[in-house]
Amino acid sequence: MSDLCVGVIGGMGPDATVDFMARVLALTPASGDHDHIRMLVDQDPKIPNRQRAILGSGESPGPRLAAIASRLEACNCDFLVMPCNTAHVFLGDILDVTRIPFLSIIDVTMARVHELGVKRAGLLASAACLQAGVYQGVLEAAGVKPVIQESSELADLSLAIGRIKMGDHGDEVRDEVKRLGSALVERGAETIILACTELPIVLDAGDVDVELISSNDLLAAATVAVATGKTSLPRRSPCT
Repeated sequence: MSDLCVGVIGGMGPDATVDFMARVLALTPASGDHDHIRMLVDQDPKIPNRQRAILGSGESPGPRLAAIASRLEACNCDFLVMPCNTAHVFLGDILDVTRIPFLSIIDVTMARVHELGVKRAGLLASAACLQAGVYQGVLEAAGVKPVIQESSELADLSLAIGRIKMGDHGDEVRDEVKRLGSALVERGAETIILACTELPIVLDAGDVDVELISSNDLLAAATVAVATGKTSLPRRSPCT
């Protein structure tokens, strides 16, 4: 087994980072401690808010993300991951200061969309993620029509994401996210992309009538595949 070390740019939010790490552990074929993957995690909840930066009311998180990435590279990490979809808007800042490969959550999510061969994909995503077009452009380039939340649904999802970030993983918030996903299915979505890494914490396969594409789960699986030598290191190219 390969002994590559993955550097995790975390804290966006903290629960999502821990969820990513738990998924890596669960997906790693291990019979003991020594079979697991080495991860260096910078869990930095003080990274400037991505939503406010994109929507024009806050400072850019790019410099702090770049500083974290540089530190992880200096600690001899072999490649980087970032379990936050919206933060990939600032990927250029990371690539400008690092030389090691970056495994993109957008790329691995789109690979699953291609595998499914769907023509309409629903997006459960934050307002900033949608405004920045993190997924819409790559979906349309692949011939897939994005099915987007209505403004009232987006407001409700933002409240739900906020509750998850505060540690509320109960039935009420779960049912609310299920309702919002089902609304996209009713409007023709053939799959639902969970384009916010908080959402897989409360939503599971079978909660809606189409396949859920969990970006966090796919990033974890791809991380395991690279770190264990089953797939090659990703190439250095921006994903958005």
